[in-house]
Amino acid sequence: MESPRDILKRHGLHAKYSWGQNFLGDAQALEDIADALELRAGEPVVELGPGLGHLTRFLAATGAQVTAVERDRDMVSVLEKEAIPGVRVVAGNAATVDFAQVAGVPQVAVVGNLPYHLTSSILFQVLDQRAKVSRAVFTLQKEVVERLAAKPGTRDYGLLSVLLGLHFGIEHLFTLESHLFHPPPKVDSAVVRLTRRASPLAPVVDEERFTRVVKASFAHRRKTLLNSLKSDRTLATPEQYVKALETAGIDPMRRAETLSPEEFAALERGLGPVTQGA
Repeated sequence: MESPRDILKRHGLHAKYSWGQNFLGDAQALEDIADALELRAGEPVVELGPGLGHLTRFLAATGAQVTAVERDRDMVSVLEKEAIPGVRVVAGNAATVDFAQVAGVPQVAVVGNLPYHLTSSILFQVLDQRAKVSRAVFTLQKEVVERLAAKPGTRDYGLLSVLLGLHFGIEHLFTLESHLFHPPPKVDSAVVRLTRRASPLAPVVDEERFTRVVKASFAHRRKTLLNSLKSDRTLATPEQYVKALETAGIDPMRRAETLSPEEFAALERGLGPVTQGA
């Protein structure tokens, strides 16, 4: 397989550091990522940021219907010239695209080697579009994957661990050392798999309020849960927070990182019906 360096040279291009371009050209790693999606022949999959098309080729080899979404016009030109069979190239922004719509189907699998600066935006897109996403496999900064897959009570556990964990199973699959990329990033990467649950771990009254509750809880990690929640007075009064914690059976002196997604859901439900302006 031709290396990223050689493909760039052949097309007269260089990796764009400002775009966070680090191209993975290791065949075994690429095969492992494609295998992690467990694609069926004919199944639609959206690849975010295909770059030079290295992973794209492995995805296409499964017989899946690949839609490659790339915002860099130079990379779009490369992909079009490479003309990988079974792949449709779409110029678009991975951080804002509607995954199912761009593929022209009601539900898709999603995959990509994500630029570090777009990671949160794309993960929130997956969360918002979860009804259309069966599963996702992403290559991310290693420490981000560790945070996503962290368990309650650990230092790495945080906002996205909870929000994604309510709706997806999260698996830290394997690590990719920096030397496997061109140019090599300053840190190692890791591959994570998100598999949508058949139903959420626990019910919530309102998804937007649930997100706000979790954000407020983690706003001041060193403070107790009750004191952190009070940072958002537009969501509830201190008295309402106390009552919600009591209803949920949660000690207000605990800290946010000790609560499971199910406990956060119970806390949100404890706030009662959503009132206008809440």
